[in-house]
Amino acid sequence: MAFAGTVGPGTSQARTETGAPPMTATHDTAAELISGARERIDALDDRIIGLVQERMAVSAVVQEARITSGGRRVSLSREMEILGRYREALGKPGTALAMTLLELSRGKV
Repeated sequence: MAFAGTVGPGTSQARTETGAPPMTATHDTAAELISGARERIDALDDRIIGLVQERMAVSAVVQEARITSGGRRVSLSREMEILGRYREALGKPGTALAMTLLELSRGKV
Protein backbone atom coordinates (compact mmCIF):
# COMPACT_ATOMS: atom_id res chain seq x y z
CA MET A 1 0.00 0.00 0.00
CA ALA A 2 1.51 3.36 -1.04
CA PHE A 3 1.09 6.64 0.78
CA ALA A 4 2.52 10.11 0.38
CA GLY A 5 5.70 10.62 2.35
CA THR A 6 7.72 13.75 2.76
CA VAL A 7 10.98 13.76 0.82
CA GLY A 8 12.13 17.30 1.39
CA PRO A 9 10.64 20.64 2.35
CA GLY A 10 7.39 21.04 0.48
CA THR A 11 7.77 17.89 -1.65
CA SER A 12 6.13 14.50 -1.48
CA GLN A 13 6.57 11.19 -3.25
CA ALA A 14 4.69 7.90 -3.13
CA ARG A 15 6.18 5.49 -0.59
CA THR A 16 5.47 1.92 0.48
CA GLU A 17 4.62 0.98 4.06
CA THR A 18 8.35 0.51 4.74
CA GLY A 19 9.03 4.05 3.61
CA ALA A 20 10.85 2.94 0.46
CA PRO A 21 9.79 4.18 -2.96
CA PRO A 22 7.69 1.63 -4.85
CA MET A 23 9.47 -0.66 -7.30
CA THR A 24 9.21 0.55 -10.88
CA ALA A 25 10.45 -0.54 -14.26
CA THR A 26 13.49 1.67 -13.62
CA HIS A 27 14.35 -0.32 -10.49
CA ASP A 28 13.86 -3.60 -12.37
CA THR A 29 16.07 -2.39 -15.20
CA ALA A 30 18.73 -1.24 -12.74
CA ALA A 31 18.61 -4.61 -10.97
CA GLU A 32 19.06 -6.40 -14.31
CA LEU A 33 21.95 -4.11 -15.26
CA ILE A 34 23.63 -4.64 -11.89
CA SER A 35 23.16 -8.40 -12.08
CA GLY A 36 24.61 -8.54 -15.59
CA ALA A 37 27.51 -6.28 -14.65
CA ARG A 38 28.30 -8.40 -11.59
CA GLU A 39 28.35 -11.53 -13.74
CA ARG A 40 30.77 -9.78 -16.09
CA ILE A 41 32.95 -8.70 -13.15
CA ASP A 42 32.99 -12.29 -11.87
CA ALA A 43 34.05 -13.52 -15.32
CA LEU A 44 36.76 -10.85 -15.51
CA ASP A 45 37.97 -11.77 -12.02
CA ASP A 46 38.21 -15.42 -13.09
CA ARG A 47 40.32 -14.38 -16.09
CA ILE A 48 42.50 -12.12 -13.94
CA ILE A 49 43.09 -14.94 -11.43
CA GLY A 50 44.02 -17.27 -14.29
CA LEU A 51 46.43 -14.69 -15.70
CA VAL A 52 48.03 -14.13 -12.29
CA GLN A 53 48.51 -17.88 -11.91
CA GLU A 54 50.04 -18.03 -15.40
CA ARG A 55 52.32 -15.08 -14.51
CA MET A 56 53.43 -16.91 -11.37
CA ALA A 57 54.30 -20.03 -13.39
CA VAL A 58 56.28 -18.07 -15.99
CA SER A 59 58.08 -16.17 -13.25
CA ALA A 60 59.06 -19.47 -11.61
CA VAL A 61 60.65 -20.58 -14.90
CA VAL A 62 62.62 -17.32 -15.12
CA GLN A 63 63.74 -17.58 -11.49
CA GLU A 64 64.86 -21.19 -11.91
CA ALA A 65 66.84 -20.31 -15.05
CA ARG A 66 68.42 -17.34 -13.31
CA ILE A 67 69.44 -19.44 -10.29
CA THR A 68 70.72 -22.30 -12.48
CA SER A 69 72.94 -19.87 -14.35
CA GLY A 70 74.41 -18.57 -11.09
CA GLY A 71 72.26 -15.48 -10.75
CA ARG A 72 69.93 -14.28 -8.05
CA ARG A 73 66.32 -15.40 -7.78
CA VAL A 74 65.05 -11.80 -7.88
CA SER A 75 66.14 -9.04 -10.26
CA LEU A 76 65.55 -5.74 -8.46
CA SER A 77 66.08 -3.68 -11.62
CA ARG A 78 63.42 -5.75 -13.41
CA GLU A 79 61.04 -5.33 -10.49
CA MET A 80 61.55 -1.56 -10.60
CA GLU A 81 60.64 -1.60 -14.32
CA ILE A 82 57.44 -3.48 -13.51
CA LEU A 83 56.55 -1.11 -10.66
CA GLY A 84 57.06 1.88 -12.95
CA ARG A 85 54.94 0.36 -15.69
CA TYR A 86 52.01 -0.30 -13.39
CA ARG A 87 52.34 3.12 -11.71
CA GLU A 88 52.34 4.85 -15.09
CA ALA A 89 49.29 2.92 -16.29
CA LEU A 90 47.22 2.91 -13.07
CA GLY A 91 48.62 5.59 -10.78
CA LYS A 92 49.55 5.02 -7.16
CA PRO A 93 47.20 2.03 -6.71
CA GLY A 94 49.00 0.42 -9.66
CA THR A 95 52.18 0.37 -7.61
CA ALA A 96 50.42 -1.55 -4.84
CA LEU A 97 48.96 -3.96 -7.38
CA ALA A 98 52.39 -4.52 -8.93
CA MET A 99 53.91 -5.13 -5.49
CA THR A 100 51.27 -7.77 -4.82
CA LEU A 101 51.92 -9.43 -8.18
CA LEU A 102 55.66 -9.40 -7.57
CA GLU A 103 55.19 -10.90 -4.12
CA LEU A 104 52.97 -13.65 -5.53
CA SER A 105 55.40 -14.30 -8.39
CA ARG A 106 58.57 -14.51 -6.30
CA GLY A 107 57.51 -17.95 -5.16
CA LYS A 108 59.49 -20.17 -2.88
CA VAL A 109 62.28 -21.24 -5.22
